[in-house]
Amino acid sequence: MTQATVAGAPRGTGAGALPRKRVSITKRRQHMAAYAFVLPFMVVFVAMLVVPLFFSGYLSVFKTQLVGGTQFIGLSNYIQALTDPAFLSGVGRMALFLVIQVPIMLGLAIVFALALDSGRVRGSKALRLLIFVPYAVPGVVATLMWGYLYGQDFGPIAQAVRAVGLAAPDLLSESNVLGSMMNIVTWEFIGYNMIIIYSALRAIPAELYEAAEIDGASQWRVAWSIKLPAVRPAILLTVIFSIIGTFQLFNEPSLLHNLAPNVIDNGYTPNYYAYNLAFTNQDVNYAAAIAFLLGLVIAIVSYVVQLSTQRREPRND
Repeated sequence: MTQATVAGAPRGTGAGALPRKRVSITKRRQHMAAYAFVLPFMVVFVAMLVVPLFFSGYLSVFKTQLVGGTQFIGLSNYIQALTDPAFLSGVGRMALFLVIQVPIMLGLAIVFALALDSGRVRGSKALRLLIFVPYAVPGVVATLMWGYLYGQDFGPIAQAVRAVGLAAPDLLSESNVLGSMMNIVTWEFIGYNMIIIYSALRAIPAELYEAAEIDGASQWRVAWSIKLPAVRPAILLTVIFSIIGTFQLFNEPSLLHNLAPNVIDNGYTPNYYAYNLAFTNQDVNYAAAIAFLLGLVIAIVSYVVQLSTQRREPRND
């Protein structure tokens, strides 16, 4: 009798129904709390990135003229940009910047991170802070400071060179200004990249070091065979960030333009060129097309770098 009654009872009733209902209410509250925490970010993300992105894309397919007003021209702005000497030279200049500056900066960052992680450097905490401090300096302040140091007439570098009887180099000349910008960016971001790589090094299990020590591996062998392969994802991350930052270079040409107006023109970098098109020439439609093409270049270069890195990694099949 009792078994038949229990067997014939409808599902969802009994002692287990109430706890299940409480669990569902708890999960619903957790989901609502999660959405409430995410909502402020989503509002800012949509308002400050998604909406401007779509609006910029909308502007890029139009052209505004004094006679005729705003007209739809399709992809004409993009076609013009692909044949624009100023834009193409700026992209080429940043490609050269990427090939030279990024390996130097990341190479130094890796060396500093490995040295600090080895535990053989005295005052490692103070040294780590000293290397990272330049990143805390705003980019505008850093560029102004280095612009003063580069000055041929009043700069300390030129004065020090003259003091030893040599001719002061013009660090803002046409042949030197790109290298001067590389130095500024390297000085600013070595510490940032070093911290990323150093954090990855600290996450490597100590058992690997103990096994290498038992096998008699030297510090150089440990660094090459254990540490560098283990931090490869962190290095790839710094490479991607460096690619994005290179093609978005703006502060340095914008501020150094006042010191070397005949060398740094309005199209010295693609980002600086888009800014001058929009706010100096008042051609926001063409500037929007330039910005979209620049984003496409960054995406392609980043994807190629990431794809080539993945192909070199050994597969564990």
